[in-house]
Amino acid sequence: MRKPLRLISGSSPFNILFAAGVIMKCATDLLTSMTDTRPRSESRSRRRPAGASASGTSPRAASYRSLVNPFEPLRVFSDDQVAAIHGAALGILSRDGMRVLSARARNAFAAAGAAVEEASQTVRLDPDLVGTLIRNVPAQFILQAVNADRTVHVGGRRVVIAPVGGPPNVSDLERGRRPGSLSALEDFFRMSQAFDVIHLLSPCVEPQDVPPHERHLDTTFAQLTLSDKLPFVFSRGAAQIADCFAMLRIAHRIAEPGFGEKIVCYTVVNTNSPLQLDVAMAEGIMDFAAAGQLVIVTPFTLAGAMAPVTIVGALTLAHAEALLGICLAQIVRPGTAVVYGSFTSNVDMKSGSPAFGTPEYAKAAFGAGQLARHLHIPWRCSSATAANYPDGQAMYESQMSLWGALLGGCNILIHGAGWLEGGLTASYEKFILDVEMLQMFAELFRPVSADEAEMGLEAISGVGPGGHFFGAAHTMTRYRDAFYSPLVSDWRNFGAWSEAGGLTATQRAHELWKQTLREFRPPQVPAEVREQLVDFVARRKAEGGAAPPS
Repeated sequence: MRKPLRLISGSSPFNILFAAGVIMKCATDLLTSMTDTRPRSESRSRRRPAGASASGTSPRAASYRSLVNPFEPLRVFSDDQVAAIHGAALGILSRDGMRVLSARARNAFAAAGAAVEEASQTVRLDPDLVGTLIRNVPAQFILQAVNADRTVHVGGRRVVIAPVGGPPNVSDLERGRRPGSLSALEDFFRMSQAFDVIHLLSPCVEPQDVPPHERHLDTTFAQLTLSDKLPFVFSRGAAQIADCFAMLRIAHRIAEPGFGEKIVCYTVVNTNSPLQLDVAMAEGIMDFAAAGQLVIVTPFTLAGAMAPVTIVGALTLAHAEALLGICLAQIVRPGTAVVYGSFTSNVDMKSGSPAFGTPEYAKAAFGAGQLARHLHIPWRCSSATAANYPDGQAMYESQMSLWGALLGGCNILIHGAGWLEGGLTASYEKFILDVEMLQMFAELFRPVSADEAEMGLEAISGVGPGGHFFGAAHTMTRYRDAFYSPLVSDWRNFGAWSEAGGLTATQRAHELWKQTLREFRPPQVPAEVREQLVDFVARRKAEGGAAPPS
């Protein structure tokens, strides 16, 4: 007698599941082909970038614009240890002080009651003065974008994400690594606009083909015309800051006297570890605070290099430096929004090269988050890698960084997409790969319902022992949007993947960034606003622009 044809051999749960999956996939494809009226070429387009469902609805896309972390932040220190670190940092500021290179900033500190030694340019802060100033920092605030739908809240459990910022180089698989350009910067603004999991803009790459005295004009113009998300402004001297603020007033259609009533941009200020604050950074804090705009004060400490080799030592130094910068902002304008920034990692003790995405980086992030919460101030962290290519190392180091930042409870994540080579390169492919990871974290944040309908009790009873749930009504009403739909990941079996070209994740990301740019549509900018911006940039360039501080 002829034996019946079998789809699978054996009856293991995996084989049964695999066979059922093949059957369900065929049924789903047939259902989709029957209900999809789009042209075949359109129906085969890439998966929707913001988690839009196959049915055309976008339940996940909207949530990506407002992320709330439901998890308790991870901790590496006890409350007593956090208090001890804070006390030690206060001791550093009162005993050793910090060198502040700006005379304007030193004068402000002196007027507020700090001890200032002009000969050494040293500022010492009494712990009571620090405590008084820190209490003025708001625990939560709003970042107001030109498009109200892009406005974001900072503080509490909210998470706001910005892409890579500041690399001098850019890279992709076709053109390789090269100096940053204005066209590359514009590409990264377009990609930042395209994905809802990116909430803020960032200086994604230095446009080295634009003269330094005009760079701030072209960068700000590109942000305001290619995106409706909150822009970044460099703290590179009062003249450049004034130009950028003027352009923001045009975009928001607000008069100069009312400019400080809402936060419409942000900057990042780095201390010069150990224990120094240079002129541009100190005066950037003051200019932004005076205008009521957001300052993220971020010491950049590498354990074993410009900070003690231990994690707690590096965090103690960074905490002292952050406190001084935050105090300066509060001296200028009490109650102005400031974010406690952290960027502490270690170095490779064999070569001295910075290392990122290490276990030490993650633990330092957990600790920094605890210190920020001790002050009741929103916290900024980063995603970083030392990898030179968008490969496995780049992704597992970035994911380790994200675990440290996001599970550590950060409010603003900088360098969230595109960072490569220790911050020296912005990578097109890495941007897409990072967006995939960020969207996965966003899905991880989504609440899990536990009501009776979600439990599927009727389905469990109806299917019974040994059955499967592929065809159950409970499944059929939910399957389209039950799970995260990946942007880059390819879940086909080896045969189907091979027949489709056998592309790696990096190669798929390469195709996706190109498609993202092809499909990009800029936000609508009112004609009169665009005209005023064009005129302003042309006039300031004709006047010679504004040179950054030497």
